[in-house]
Amino acid sequence: MASALDSAWQAVTGNFSEFQLATLVTFLIHETAFFLSGLPSLLFERFGLFAKYKIQKKSNTSAYQIRCVLRLILYHVCVNLPIMIFSYPAFKFMGLRSSLPLPHWTVVVSQVVFYFLLEDFIFYWGHRALHTKWLYKHVHSVHHEYATPFGLASEYAHPAEILFLGFATVAGPAITGPHMLTLWIWIVLRVVETVEAHSGYHFPWSPSNFLPLYGGSEFHDYHHRVLYTKSGNYASTFVYMDWLFGTDKDYRKAKAVEEKEGKKKL
Repeated sequence: MASALDSAWQAVTGNFSEFQLATLVTFLIHETAFFLSGLPSLLFERFGLFAKYKIQKKSNTSAYQIRCVLRLILYHVCVNLPIMIFSYPAFKFMGLRSSLPLPHWTVVVSQVVFYFLLEDFIFYWGHRALHTKWLYKHVHSVHHEYATPFGLASEYAHPAEILFLGFATVAGPAITGPHMLTLWIWIVLRVVETVEAHSGYHFPWSPSNFLPLYGGSEFHDYHHRVLYTKSGNYASTFVYMDWLFGTDKDYRKAKAVEEKEGKKKL
């Protein structure tokens, strides 16, 4: 198995330079993971599919959805890609590599877990700062234009926010200097996680039903549908930061009321 992976990796690295792998290929992996995971919830909303699992009964118009997609393409090409290109020397300096041997699976898992924990910590404080009056008005309000989120709206944000919160995503890899493969796995998992959190749907198989401390779509959907001064739920992936600092109290109260009303109907 290891030799097959090594051979496949040699085929990849034999056709691209390390700079191309770190920039263009990484960009294409991000775009593929983002649009493949994000399109389903857009289509579910557009055609009224799985309505009983939709968290909010409101839906975005097709024009509003298209507007989001077009701006995302613009932001990704004009902001994300240049950032990847210009940050390559820094990542190379920090130890990013693409050569064999490939990292052992225990190294990949431990680094990705570290990335999630660090990203969640940094994101919490950055996101909370974005909900202060001036930053919300001039920067973060762009992301909250979609009060009824769908998967692709997860990366719809002001360019300044992309730079500001993007630091949380790259901090872990910058510290550890990972193998390129580990970086790609991290990017795919982080993209899928944030798309799921913004999907607007809570299914029986949603990760929050099985993973302890995982926030998921219900947790983040609340953040979008209330006033920015009362939204709370600032963390990106887990719930413990909001619990520790009491920024999930309104959400817990609202959820308790919903559950109580649900039992009455039964």
